[in-house]
Amino acid sequence: MRKLLFTTILIAGFVCQTKAQEISKHALGFRLGDNDGFGGEISYQTKLNTKNRLEIDLGLRNTKYRNAWKLSGIYQWVWNIDGGFNWYAGFGAGIGTWNHKDKYKDDFDDGLFVNGDGNIGIEYNFDIPLLVSIDFRPEFGIVNNYGDNLDFDLALSLRYQF
Repeated sequence: MRKLLFTTILIAGFVCQTKAQEISKHALGFRLGDNDGFGGEISYQTKLNTKNRLEIDLGLRNTKYRNAWKLSGIYQWVWNIDGGFNWYAGFGAGIGTWNHKDKYKDDFDDGLFVNGDGNIGIEYNFDIPLLVSIDFRPEFGIVNNYGDNLDFDLALSLRYQF
């Protein structure tokens, strides 16, 4: 709990001392990372105002032993570091379902889950309509968490801006 409070205070401090950058109206692409075994997500970002955006990610997984989907929504603040180089932070939530069959015994598990999500990352806007970012997303299990009660998700994203 102390770490979460410290992170919130740190982010709020940076908010007051940095300036906003121009956010693209829309960005669509992929977010590739750990993400509780989802591996990859389809990612969409939309500009809300001059310094805020909404990111919506849909992760799907379909293997022989595990099927799952997860929808995440993250509200983000974006600040310019230099030129096309920016950093961002935000918070949101995720919801999804999973089912899992143990390959060594007749054990089956499934359910619905809800997560609270944090988000912090860096990105680079190229002169072409490409946005590359790397971010860290801690996910806190609220209802029937898929996996542990706390997951640390690190991902690389590639998005087309329009």
